[in-house]
Amino acid sequence: MRIIAKGTLRKYWNNHNDCEEQLKSWYNEVVKSNWDTPNKLKKEYPSASILNENRIVFNIKGNKYRLIVKINYEYKIIWIRFIGTHAEYDKINANKI
Repeated sequence: MRIIAKGTLRKYWNNHNDCEEQLKSWYNEVVKSNWDTPNKLKKEYPSASILNENRIVFNIKGNKYRLIVKINYEYKIIWIRFIGTHAEYDKINANKI
């Protein structure tokens, strides 16, 4: 999978050092993945939440942080849509961001 853009994650972990290792691990695992359906993604990440329009919510660092991505399964592209604390996540509309 191709992730756009790692720089977004890097900027976030530079400001929130406690999640750097978890975000790096997530990134390294996902770039090696080959998901073509949400069901295949759920096999690797059972706690991920499937939203509308191919958006997925990943729990980072024991659910302290939330990462929302949008996936194009056909082209194997993932766009970072949001990264924030659980409290920040509660203030947004995850289906629209």
